Amino acid sequence: MFTLAEVASLNDIQPTYRILKPWWDVFMDYLAVVMLMVAIFAGTMQLTKDQVVCLPVLQSTVNSKAQPSTSGKADFTTVETTTGQGEEASVRTVSFGSAPTVTPDIPLSRATSSQYQPTESGQELKKEQKDSSGRKTNLDFQQYVFINQMCYHLALPWYSKYFPYLVLIHTIILIVSSNFWFKYPKTCSKIEHFVSILGKCFESPWTTKALSETACEDSEENKQRLTGAQSLPKYVSTSSDEGSPSASTPMITKSGFKFSADKPMIEVPSVTILDKKDGEQAKALFEKVRKFRAHVEDSDLIYKLYVGQTVIKTVKFIFILCYTANFVNTISFEHICNPKVEHLIGYTQFECTHNMAYMLKKLLISYISLICVYGFICLYTLFWLFRIPLKEYSFEKVREESSFSDIPDVKNDFAFLLHMVDQYDQLYSKRFGVFLSEVSENKLREISLNHEWTFEKLRQHVSRNAQDKQELHLFMLSGVPDAVFDLTDLEVLKLELIPEAKIPAKISQMTNLQELHLCHCPAKVEQTAFSFLRDHLRCLHVKFTDVAEIPAWVYLLKTLRELYLIGNLNSENNKMIGLDSLRELRHLKILHVKSNLTKIPPNITDVAPHLTKLVIHNDGTKLVVLNSLKKMTNVAELELQNCELERIPHAIFSLSNLQELDLKSNSIRTIEEIISFQHLKRLTCLKLWHNKIVSIPSSITHIKNLESLYLSNNKLESLPAAVFSLQKLRCLDVSYNSIALIPVEIGLLQNLQHFHITGNKVDVLPKQLFKCVKLRTLCLGQNCITSIPDKVSQLLQLTHLELKGNCLDRLPATLGQCQLLRKNGLLVEDHLFDALPPEVKEVLNQDTSIPFANGI
Repeated sequence: MFTLAEVASLNDIQPTYRILKPWWDVFMDYLAVVMLMVAIFAGTMQLTKDQVVCLPVLQSTVNSKAQPSTSGKADFTTVETTTGQGEEASVRTVSFGSAPTVTPDIPLSRATSSQYQPTESGQELKKEQKDSSGRKTNLDFQQYVFINQMCYHLALPWYSKYFPYLVLIHTIILIVSSNFWFKYPKTCSKIEHFVSILGKCFESPWTTKALSETACEDSEENKQRLTGAQSLPKYVSTSSDEGSPSASTPMITKSGFKFSADKPMIEVPSVTILDKKDGEQAKALFEKVRKFRAHVEDSDLIYKLYVGQTVIKTVKFIFILCYTANFVNTISFEHICNPKVEHLIGYTQFECTHNMAYMLKKLLISYISLICVYGFICLYTLFWLFRIPLKEYSFEKVREESSFSDIPDVKNDFAFLLHMVDQYDQLYSKRFGVFLSEVSENKLREISLNHEWTFEKLRQHVSRNAQDKQELHLFMLSGVPDAVFDLTDLEVLKLELIPEAKIPAKISQMTNLQELHLCHCPAKVEQTAFSFLRDHLRCLHVKFTDVAEIPAWVYLLKTLRELYLIGNLNSENNKMIGLDSLRELRHLKILHVKSNLTKIPPNITDVAPHLTKLVIHNDGTKLVVLNSLKKMTNVAELELQNCELERIPHAIFSLSNLQELDLKSNSIRTIEEIISFQHLKRLTCLKLWHNKIVSIPSSITHIKNLESLYLSNNKLESLPAAVFSLQKLRCLDVSYNSIALIPVEIGLLQNLQHFHITGNKVDVLPKQLFKCVKLRTLCLGQNCITSIPDKVSQLLQLTHLELKGNCLDRLPATLGQCQLLRKNGLLVEDHLFDALPPEVKEVLNQDTSIPFANGI
């Protein structure tokens, strides 16, 4: 049997959830515990003491007298019937009359001797009649146990037998229905988050002291107190009496202020505004409340679930009351049993008593009383749920009392949870409402920003970026902390999502600052700060949603060398990109634009004489007008990615100084214009990857100085011999095409160092491939290659070999002769590597540091 504690644990909830349990829920929980006790008590009594005692109903003695007497014993019994006690005599008569079915209780010897000694037997029988206290039934113990069990199941009403279990099941259902909204995953997470935030808001000293103080600016006295508090050193700050003790509390005790709690310390609530711990807690709470509101306010699942479980409890109460009331009168002490086992017992009818009847009846009446009280509370709960609109909550009283007029009203589950909290204590919602005010949030952020972001904390956030420069990234702050400008050795500063960013004159002491990132941050700059940035800033990244967010001072930075613009620049706003044009950017070398351009902005021509690199990354918008490119004669690197180009723009052929061209992720199908590249004498790198190119024209041979050719992710089916006439080619990437054959002319590329042909249909490797002895990278994966020639050993400078995804049975043992190849540079299936000879595997598993040092 289980204990009460084990069953009552179903009714346990986290102590923090008690603020969401109004009085009726608490009362119903106690009623459920009492009903559990009734069920367990009744069940325990039933298992330990419940039993039925049955006796047979005997036939009348008249029938026995009518039977003929066949023996002296019968005659003697008849005499005793007439002369002895009537009731005892009838027992003797029935016993002997039913001798064919039931064995008499008189021993056989006594019955036999009675034929010879009738007088003595008669005396004994008289003595037995005098000593016996009941009627003989001639049933043994096992027969009584049998008939008791039979009648327990046949004669007792089912409700008497299963009452404890029914009460237990009903109570568990009621308990589960009461607390299901605390357990259901989709509501439990929201409730847990809400209770956590609510408790922190209630305990925060900022709620009662700091927030109220920052909101009250109607008098000069408050301003003076605020200013005075800001001038206090950190160790003087004292947390309010309602908050948790701060780190400065021990100092107060040691200084002799232990008994001054009722003195002027309470009269300086503004000091708590500068408490670092409280400030951090308040800022976190504002953010949590904002996210929680956005997450919860768009749904009413919690409200519907609570209403649903209340309706279920009400229906359950009606059901229990209807069928239980009918069984009160069925519980009785006496029962008549007809088991139909006379062939085993000899009797047809028994009269039974149920020893638990009175106790069960009292418990049932108590249970009905408890259920009635439980049901009336459920009806009251339904009345409360539908009496007022619980999916709307107004902070009107809080707005009047706290002077925060911008506290918004809430709805749906957020409103319902606040209504539930009001049933516990309305003070919770009053304090919680303060954290919904943007005015109070701005006040606190302005005051606590500089105290939160100290110099030491900012120093911890400084890191080394990929270029090995000291970088600081500030994200979603209310402003730029003053301590930032004390980091004089900082080289890169990133400001992201700081709408109120202001750059003061103190930036002039950051003499090492060269790179600035403004991500959705329209920073305002003081005149002195602008003069410094104009003369010292070298690289600027601006990320925006609308071109109007680009600060005007950006276009006046004379010494700027790199400008990165990322944002929306559609055709309507192209005229605004330069504002006063880019003419002042006299030293600009690199311009990177990631946007949705339909034409190259004409203002870019202002920097054409000194621009060396132009990068345009479109979002798939087709770039139509490219005439402005003709004026950029000094551009050495040009990237036009994802611009939906169908052909190579003719304007590119005018860029005589072009060295690298990248046309990645366009829709180019043919490159017949490639013959015009012969005029670009300095072109060394051509990237036409991620297009729809079907074939390579033979005119590619005119690009004599080409060193890198990228044609991966196209639709090539073959490689023309013209490609292998490019003697200076060092890198060839034709991965992920449909090439089935590597031409033997590949052996002509004696300077080839990197060859990528992954993801094609190659099945045979020509021996001429291994004449390219300068190969360092060879990617042959995801093809149909069946064998690797032993001549792979000729590639002495090979450091990376990819063979995965082929049809190889083995690897050549000559791989061990590739002096610079190691296991981490060999991409192949494990079973192929394991099949290599042990000495080859030993060579490939050697330390890479020494061979590489010797080979490079």
